[in-house]
Amino acid sequence: MSYTLHRGDALTVLKTLPDESVNAVITDPPYNSGGRTSSDRTGRTARAKYVTAGSAHDLQNFPGENRDQRSYRSWLTALLTEAYRAATEHSVAMVFSDWRQEPTTSDALQMAGWTWSGTIPWIKPASRPRKGGFKQSAEFIVWGVKGGLEKDRDLYLPGHFIASQPRKDRVHITQKPVEIMQQLVQICPEGGTVLDPFTGSGSTGVAALREGRQFVGVELSAHYADVAEARLRAELTQDDFVLAGPEA
Repeated sequence: MSYTLHRGDALTVLKTLPDESVNAVITDPPYNSGGRTSSDRTGRTARAKYVTAGSAHDLQNFPGENRDQRSYRSWLTALLTEAYRAATEHSVAMVFSDWRQEPTTSDALQMAGWTWSGTIPWIKPASRPRKGGFKQSAEFIVWGVKGGLEKDRDLYLPGHFIASQPRKDRVHITQKPVEIMQQLVQICPEGGTVLDPFTGSGSTGVAALREGRQFVGVELSAHYADVAEARLRAELTQDDFVLAGPEA
């Protein structure tokens, strides 16, 4: 298996991808969420929003957390439209979201052309309690299909997942468990290509390579692109990777 890791802006890179060149889109974009008011959402860093005060780890921030909801929907629609163009028929798009942004994420998915097919909960046992109310223990994966699902595939995947965020060797604020990502990438046919426009620390790519899929990633942060590159290289058994330079 091989991968291509682009360093640059997601929308800029997506516009350069050939038509019908990927077989699944699995991504965790910056939510632009995490607050009750506009100033909460736009005036704080990603770390301030998503990391508990006093946390022992000192992970770096990531860009893109300063859009209001209307501009977020417009931006995400543009991204998912380009992803739709680059995807083959029967491809599935899976977009992570929190509860606040789940409605606008499903709107963006549909406006981009994908047929919304459901929302998958990811239950996180080790999550923040809420005094006087219900624990915030779930993230969501909004998913849709280009056209319809491939009927000839003998594939049955779960409708929910249970796993806490990685603690050991954690390298990103919103890092996803590889064991969950390995199940998600199975929606891509064996030998096919998984696209992640927001690669972060590279968990989607690591999972894709482990499951016998190709990977195309994009990452704007130089720091996290280096982290992802190191993790992806470590998964390979031969020099069959391609490194793409910064986008103009």
